[in-house]
Amino acid sequence: MKTLIAVVMQFIRDRPSRINIMSLFKFIGMIATIVVIYGIIFHQIMAYEGREESWFTGVYWALTVMSTLGFGDITFQSDLGRIFSVFVLVTGIILLLVLLPFTFIEFFYEPYMKAQQAARTPTELPEKTHNHAILTKFDVVTRMLIERLLHYHYDYVLIVSDINEASQLLDQGYKVMIGDLDDPKTYQLARVDQALFVASTVNDQVNANIVFTVREISDSVPIIATASSAASLDILKLAGASHVLQLGEMMGRTLARQVSNGATQAHVIGQFYNLQIAEAGVRGTSLVGKTLEETGLGHEIGVNILGMWERGIFQPANPATVITCNMTMVMAGFEEHITQYNQIYHPKETNTARAIIIGGGRVGRAVAKSLAERHISYTIVEKRTDRIRGDLEYLLGDGAEIEVLERAGIREATSIIITTRDDDMNVYLTIYCRRLRPDAQIISRSAFEKNVATLHRAGADFVMSYATTGANAIINLIGRDNILMVAEGLDIFEVLIPDTMVGKTIAECNVRNKTGCTIVGLRYDEHVEAIPDPHKPLPDGVRLILIGMRQAEERFLKMFMD
Repeated sequence: MKTLIAVVMQFIRDRPSRINIMSLFKFIGMIATIVVIYGIIFHQIMAYEGREESWFTGVYWALTVMSTLGFGDITFQSDLGRIFSVFVLVTGIILLLVLLPFTFIEFFYEPYMKAQQAARTPTELPEKTHNHAILTKFDVVTRMLIERLLHYHYDYVLIVSDINEASQLLDQGYKVMIGDLDDPKTYQLARVDQALFVASTVNDQVNANIVFTVREISDSVPIIATASSAASLDILKLAGASHVLQLGEMMGRTLARQVSNGATQAHVIGQFYNLQIAEAGVRGTSLVGKTLEETGLGHEIGVNILGMWERGIFQPANPATVITCNMTMVMAGFEEHITQYNQIYHPKETNTARAIIIGGGRVGRAVAKSLAERHISYTIVEKRTDRIRGDLEYLLGDGAEIEVLERAGIREATSIIITTRDDDMNVYLTIYCRRLRPDAQIISRSAFEKNVATLHRAGADFVMSYATTGANAIINLIGRDNILMVAEGLDIFEVLIPDTMVGKTIAECNVRNKTGCTIVGLRYDEHVEAIPDPHKPLPDGVRLILIGMRQAEERFLKMFMD
């Protein structure tokens, strides 16, 4: 009953719905008038034939004929009466069987259904709502961000202006609120003054409008906006954005970071305070064939081996793991430790790397600029002339054609980076390039996280999704425990040592076997202990730094933090 009342109230409050109802009543009134007129003419013809019928009989006859229900009990005997009957029948078909259903649907049924959808979709949040995220567009980044927010037990609301879209998202289980993105009242009703942050991931122009509108209401709420072009950075900052993210640039740098420089030296892929995370290929070194315990890397050099990559599969470090030539080690250590590793295992650095970048969009250009900073030669293969920039090395052509790839130097390339926005095309190009160059390093971009495994099966050595890059970048800005994305699905994160672990040793907690996470180090304020003693009791008030796949992270949080 409450739902019906809410729908009716929503229907009445909506001005277009009221106008539609009045139009429907006018149409029905017109039909009623025509029926009365036909009834009058009915009596006149009956009198002409020398017969007498009641006034109600005239209305009854008109409705019977117009609705095509048929007649037989009352018929005209004259040709005039029969011609009139045909005329009434034709107008009835047009008015009652054609116009009336469409008019009813357009002026009543559709507005009623919209009112029903609007009634079940909230237009405001409860006054007590606080510490929630306000999101302004549902896309691949937002979908992943919502998963991460729920993972860390944060509430959220997605503001949608279209009722149909809001209804669909509501049916899928998302928390939705109806409102116009450029209306200050929308954000007041979304309790923006009590929100954790606002994330605006629409286009640059709409983002500027949203940021400016939100900042009019709240001076303190953090606003995170995305920008496609560098020119929008200053505009969004001036509008009031707390942080502006160029996700294309970020993803390009991440992909470029994975390109081997030809010497397989350990190269830093991220930094956690003064603790550096690096990757190193082992091909051609004396490490091949040894177990991790036999290498003595931890005791002799001071690097902490976190795990091994092998064709997209990450294996946590185990003392008994045998190192093969196809593996890439993920290690943690201070700058001097990484330098010492390179001096021992790669004393002579020779930059023989050569990269082909397929796709000259924002991500491809960002990859090229990062490679240029590392003095790695590259060629961008792009088939659209409007994307070619004069300051970069381009080859105009389709990356799916063997002749174009041959001209780009695929036979000599050490790395191939695939950066198109189409996941199906990326899978196709990965398979194609892997067949052409079985020994080359293939790095690919993915729009959706679900396609990462497919790209690995297709032959990619490293895959990064746009959704995960954006979601992690936003999560890192909201005051959440720091997260460093090492690779797709593999994060380094930190948490305050749980009460259940305080006073116990790392060996006693057995975190790796129970959850799949590996303890990277301990952080005391700004000081990081890279290789903690596994037999030393864990102190209170110190933060754990861990590495693990997302499922392992979830197991750790559930087991030790809940």
